[in-house]
Amino acid sequence: MNTETTVTSGSLLAAAPLAALAGLVSFVSPCVLPLVPGYLSYVTGMTGADLAEQRRGRLLGGVALFVGGFTFVFVSMGAVAGGLGRWMLEYQTTIQRVLGVMTIVFGLAFMGFIPGLQRTFKSGRLPNAGIAGAPLLGVIFGLGWTPCIGPTLAAVQSLAITEASSSRGALLSVAYCVGLGLPFLLTALAYRRALGAFAAVKRHYALVMRIGGGMLVLIGIALVTGLWNEMTIQMKSFIGGFETPI
Repeated sequence: MNTETTVTSGSLLAAAPLAALAGLVSFVSPCVLPLVPGYLSYVTGMTGADLAEQRRGRLLGGVALFVGGFTFVFVSMGAVAGGLGRWMLEYQTTIQRVLGVMTIVFGLAFMGFIPGLQRTFKSGRLPNAGIAGAPLLGVIFGLGWTPCIGPTLAAVQSLAITEASSSRGALLSVAYCVGLGLPFLLTALAYRRALGAFAAVKRHYALVMRIGGGMLVLIGIALVTGLWNEMTIQMKSFIGGFETPI
């Protein structure tokens, strides 16, 4: 499978935007958004006052290393999930339906209808504060916060398994990390404005969780009913018939 086929496959084109959106939903979830100022302070070694002064070079450097840390974790997970999907390709239809049901359950959990499925396992030992410890803190975030952002991440990994390819699974996880990591970087660029936006999101947490969970439920229904396959077939047909005008 060449790179062009991998990137332009109908299923991946359909799944990548959803994965990025899932990453954004994870960012604005109650277990991540309220802690963002703390993350930024920790990975840069700066106080809240220093952050407000917009010392962007150090702030962007620390955040980029932090994002790189959890991106490594999630992309590795995606590659493994895609590889497992390829190994289980013979049972793809059954597996896809099971994953669809699981995604629906995760969506309902994200909306708060199934208590106990959103937890955070925190490491008892953290790296030293500052830029040097930022990548390791990103890795700890990727591993320790997985149960907390599990519903959205699990939906992305379910799609990675249906891709039946390690490279596609990794690319799908990259899309998720873009959705999760880009807001961190934008926050570093405009810290004061971002705090105002965070306050607005916090006032509408119930709506955010309903929308995010509803998105996961719809993805699960599409996987269970086979609508996902039909949609990707249509996209492949569209891509195959597209010609660039001269």
